Amino acid sequence: MYTIGLDSGSTTTKGVLFSNEELIDKYLIPTAGNPKGAMSEVVDYFKRSYVLDELKLVTTGYGRKLLPADLAVTEITCHGKGAEFLRPGVKQVIDIGGQDCKTIQLNGKGNVVEFSMNDRCAAGTGRFVEVMMRTLGEDISDLDHFVQDAKPVTINSMCTVFAESEVISLISKGEDREDIALGVLHSIAQRISSQYSKLRPIRGEEVLFTGGLSKSATFAKVLEQYVAAPVKRDDLSQYAGAIGAAQIGIKKLS
Repeated sequence: MYTIGLDSGSTTTKGVLFSNEELIDKYLIPTAGNPKGAMSEVVDYFKRSYVLDELKLVTTGYGRKLLPADLAVTEITCHGKGAEFLRPGVKQVIDIGGQDCKTIQLNGKGNVVEFSMNDRCAAGTGRFVEVMMRTLGEDISDLDHFVQDAKPVTINSMCTVFAESEVISLISKGEDREDIALGVLHSIAQRISSQYSKLRPIRGEEVLFTGGLSKSATFAKVLEQYVAAPVKRDDLSQYAGAIGAAQIGIKKLS
């Protein structure tokens, strides 16, 4: 049996294809304001690339109900199962997407014990970093290289609008752009650590970092300073939600 796990995010849409328990392919595209279209494109990619005799589709994320699917699952549940697939036994997850930040506690078997989600403000999300980097004249994809020799400048504002004004003010005062960018990462890590601490974290227990911002090794190291725990990443961290959706489908639909 083939299973597609599809995670419809505000910034990107992620899909994974499993053959029974084996992950055989993945695909990611920008959502570009058209979640239904992006989800359809990901499914079409897998159908064009493989002969899928018996196929199940499991969706999660913002647009999970936009396509007919065999199963639609809430994203927190999927992120728990995806984290367990990527790092068996993990109990703590921080997921930073384009539009929200999730901190999740698991029972060591992929089941959610408790979670906290910031989805009412862009502060602490990938979108916040993207806006600040654009203000600095750089692309978010160059983040690690851009800040590699920087020393962080304090950023006081976490509201995207006010922070953008603060960044412009710091530039006008002659602060190095690289130092401002690193300051932005520290301000986000501080905010996220406050959200993370509300879940009564297990001190010293490693944290799996997922979501689009987990591609930044620099941010992972900054985050470690604030949560006082090892922060681990995986090459498939951005696909955690889609992987979890597929894992749930494999168990429930086979």
